[in-house]
Amino acid sequence: MKSIIQTAVLAAIVAVPAMSFAQTQQQPLTRAQVRQQLVDLRAVGYDPRDWVHYPENIQAAQARLDAAHAYGPDAAGTTQSGH
Repeated sequence: MKSIIQTAVLAAIVAVPAMSFAQTQQQPLTRAQVRQQLVDLRAVGYDPRDWVHYPENIQAAQARLDAAHAYGPDAAGTTQSGH
C-alpha cells in the first residue's frame, strides 16, 4: 500500500512541471489577431449586436468558419483541375 502512495506522489510531482510547461508555450493573441478573428466571424454571419442569441450565434459562426478553413483558404472560390 505504501508503494502505491509513493508511486502516485511521484507521478504527481513529475506531471506538474510538464503541465505548466505546456501552458507556457502558447503566446497571447495580439490586438490585430483578435480584430481579424472578429472580421472573419462577421464574414460568415456573426452579429455581435445579437446578444439575445449570444452563445449560439458565435458558436454557429465559429463552426461555419472552421468548416470553411477545413476545405482550404479559399473555399468559396473556383476549383481547377490539375494540369
